[in-house]
Amino acid sequence: MAFDSSLRSAGDQIENAIDTWSRPIKPHLPFISRFLIVVTFYEDALRIIAQWSIQVAYLSERCHLPRALTSIYLVLNVSMMVIFSSCIITKRYVSTSVIALLGVIVIQAIMYGLVFDMLFFLRNLSIMGGLLLCLSESLLRCRSSQKSSAMFTLPQMTESERHKYFQLAGRVLLVLLFVGFIFNGEWSFLRIAFSLIGMVACVMVVVGFRAKWSATFLVSLLCVMNVLLNNWLNLSGSQRDFVKYDFFQTLSIVGGLLLLISIGPGGLSYDEKKKEF
Repeated sequence: MAFDSSLRSAGDQIENAIDTWSRPIKPHLPFISRFLIVVTFYEDALRIIAQWSIQVAYLSERCHLPRALTSIYLVLNVSMMVIFSSCIITKRYVSTSVIALLGVIVIQAIMYGLVFDMLFFLRNLSIMGGLLLCLSESLLRCRSSQKSSAMFTLPQMTESERHKYFQLAGRVLLVLLFVGFIFNGEWSFLRIAFSLIGMVACVMVVVGFRAKWSATFLVSLLCVMNVLLNNWLNLSGSQRDFVKYDFFQTLSIVGGLLLLISIGPGGLSYDEKKKEF
């Protein structure tokens, strides 16, 4: 019991410290989070435009499509990424935008033949988790306006009540990038220690236990890992493009974790359930 109360006290102190440090940026945190979540789509759109002829030639050859059809696909792909990412940042048509960007991720994986690339697959699932948290945040905003209209109706799961399930799915998907990192690369004592600590934080995020400071820890961990492993500025050629792509995808996952810190873990979490007792 003494150990349990000490652990709870330490957790409360950490969360209070995080709240104090983040107070200056807290009003801007949702905007920053949404921007980071979709930044990989902006980067991808700019890369396709900058390498247009290469992209058309590669997809035409790989998918055995006429160049005209490939060009139409790329135009639609770039347009959807830019338009719907902007909608998410500006909080307009969020549900439609999330569905559209989820479709972009799936179709890109098929077109570029990356469906069975496990690390790519897990990273994209994490980005999907960030998009689901954007959807959850949007539903949270409209919940209060729908409460009054819900009076005198039969009990049912309204759109504004589904946010907690999207938050749960978002939490689970967000941490999959770290799972992919654990199983990708050579093992060493430092890597094992790093992986164990990170896995503990991932489990805490998934179950929603001390979700804010465990997510804060993962944000710090991913930022350091991103700078060290995805330092694309010092590279050239195709390797630069791949590493740069990984860098911005990791930034999107960081954005998802920041949004989790901003809106909380949701109703289906340990942190929320313990308030009921």
